Amino acid sequence: MAKPEDLYEAILTGNAKVAEEAAKAAMDANLDPNELLAKYMIPAMDEVGRRFECNEYFVPELLIAARAMKKALEVLTPRLAASGAKKAGRVVIGTVQGDLHDIGKNLVASMLEGGGFEVTDLGIDVPPERFVEAAREKGDGAIVAMSALLTTTMTMMPKVIQALEQAGLRSKVKVIVGGAPVTQQYADQIGADGYSDNASGAVALARRLVGVQA
Repeated sequence: MAKPEDLYEAILTGNAKVAEEAAKAAMDANLDPNELLAKYMIPAMDEVGRRFECNEYFVPELLIAARAMKKALEVLTPRLAASGAKKAGRVVIGTVQGDLHDIGKNLVASMLEGGGFEVTDLGIDVPPERFVEAAREKGDGAIVAMSALLTTTMTMMPKVIQALEQAGLRSKVKVIVGGAPVTQQYADQIGADGYSDNASGAVALARRLVGVQA
């Protein structure tokens, strides 16, 4: 039978079944879900990110760790909501219009969720007006995260930023971008607030932008 303290290792090794069982055991024991997040789950995802940056972990390990984290979170979410737990921040994420790729975007979304953020995933082929609508719903201080895998679709990123400006929201949100053809230079050129070439880096970037300590 999995125990609450098994959460860290289960997430680190991507064992979704044990992560879910450990989370259920913790809830059955009436443990504080916020404490579980702070003590075991977020540190586990931080370690996953560190190993990725050191080339000890690769994309498959990130994916299975994120899946294990998600399973545990599903168990804790009702209790977290009832306790009024405060998230690290709010993120609206999507693959820009014309682009149907979602593996990288899904990984970033899972890692952000594992890092304590409230994530709204808009999916793929997201038009500028949908990003604007979601940003307005999430309110001041939200992060708008855009992904593109094609050079032909990355040109939608500045159009989203322009749409945010026209809606009077640009100064109220942070914009981060990523994807295979995207570079720091391009992010600077279009006026984004940040860029990352990997999921772990995106979490660190989001934390910096909302003023949360890593």
